[in-house]
Amino acid sequence: MEAHTPVLLEECMEGLALKAGGIYVDATYGSGGHTRELLRRLQGGRVIAFDQDEDTGRYKIADDRLTLVHQNFRYLRRMLRYLNVVVVDGVLADLGVSSMQLSDAQRGFSYRWNGPLDLRMSRQTPLTAAALLAQSTEEQLHAVFSRYGEVRNARTLARAIVRRRQHRPIQSVADFMEILRRCVRGNPHRYYAQAFQALRIAVNDELEALKEFLLQTLEVLRSGGRLVVISYHSLEDRIVKRFMHTGEVDIVSDKSGKEQRPFRLITRRVVVPSAGERANNPRARSARLRIAEKR
Repeated sequence: MEAHTPVLLEECMEGLALKAGGIYVDATYGSGGHTRELLRRLQGGRVIAFDQDEDTGRYKIADDRLTLVHQNFRYLRRMLRYLNVVVVDGVLADLGVSSMQLSDAQRGFSYRWNGPLDLRMSRQTPLTAAALLAQSTEEQLHAVFSRYGEVRNARTLARAIVRRRQHRPIQSVADFMEILRRCVRGNPHRYYAQAFQALRIAVNDELEALKEFLLQTLEVLRSGGRLVVISYHSLEDRIVKRFMHTGEVDIVSDKSGKEQRPFRLITRRVVVPSAGERANNPRARSARLRIAEKR
């Protein structure tokens, strides 16, 4: 497995404004890069880390202050209550796919290696990417690739998938890539990445999970608590930006004309990695960091 290099590590730690004895949530543990640094800097206190991927257990850090929860972060409030935690001092979420997932051909997250077309963040989720391609109508596939991948010729791609599955099932990364190569427009690598992103988001219901998670941070963060989020594409970033500005995850018409502002923005503009970090860690290239403090 490829080692995971945490993205924007220093900026995240500074953004959390750690307090001695505080309780912090790492909502996307992965292989523990951000958590490890959080524990190193935190005096006393406690860290509760979430990750729905069962494989994260092999990366558990030996520290009595750490509680690792194998659940999707959309269950943040429920699991904190189960742990008898009412409020926390900070929440960190790195929304990207971890290096350990990308490097495992059996997970199907990368178009660079052949393997089962899976793309599930948790193997407890019943729907795989292969099943989604087999079961969805052409219109549904068009919506997935257009909405979640912003694929320019999403309708053409959807039609090609339907035609191909009439003759042979689409079960592997290689099967899917065979279709993509015939439909590609523009930069091939960008096209492949957009198509895989769309499938991954649909299989894991990522945007709805993100919305549920963000809304729950309003309830679990204490006044003065920090919310630190790294996103990797515009769909996520728009949701995070709107939430930090307004406390809403969707565009809501407010007839009173008064905006609710439950957060104070710490980052007025999105923070991106330095040129040096982008050169040393390719995963950081599209990272966008936003930080807010609950009023």
